[in-house]
Amino acid sequence: MKITVITGSPRKKGNSFAMTDAFVRAAEARGHTVQRFDAAFMKVAGCHACMTCYKTGRACSFNGEFDAVATSIQDSDAVVFTMPVYWYTIPAQIKGVIDCLFSLVVGGKPVSGKKWALIACCEEEDPTVLDGVRIPMERTAALLQWNLVGEVLIPGVLNEGDIDHTDGCLQAAALAERF
Repeated sequence: MKITVITGSPRKKGNSFAMTDAFVRAAEARGHTVQRFDAAFMKVAGCHACMTCYKTGRACSFNGEFDAVATSIQDSDAVVFTMPVYWYTIPAQIKGVIDCLFSLVVGGKPVSGKKWALIACCEEEDPTVLDGVRIPMERTAALLQWNLVGEVLIPGVLNEGDIDHTDGCLQAAALAERF
């Protein structure tokens, strides 16, 4: 299976990256091909609502780096989003990529039926804090007609390495077995 992984953290040694790495290692060990995009290190801004998606030869007229993401999503069987919760919602570092998914709809690209998963973490112990990421991502996947494979939602991690005191990496690796 081809899996596109899109991360949303700017901390390469952060908790969501650790879970991402655990997922990717497990997925590749199972024979899956993984293409990873670290959105925090890409130049992709939010949607301009120009409605020129794919009419200019690119997925997004304003975000050239999104073309590789869009192509990978189209070529993949599954998409996995990984991110921390920032200020009770999706971090800006990945939000531009998520907004540009609109181009797949406007451009009429066939992406329905894909599998998808979410890996997320937050600082607070209250698991409902993760709703700020979980709910918009579930709605996005519903619009795209994607099928949820699973979610790994880990509260109570802030500092680098805090994830090591949870089963978050184990859950992320186990998620790869569902694909």
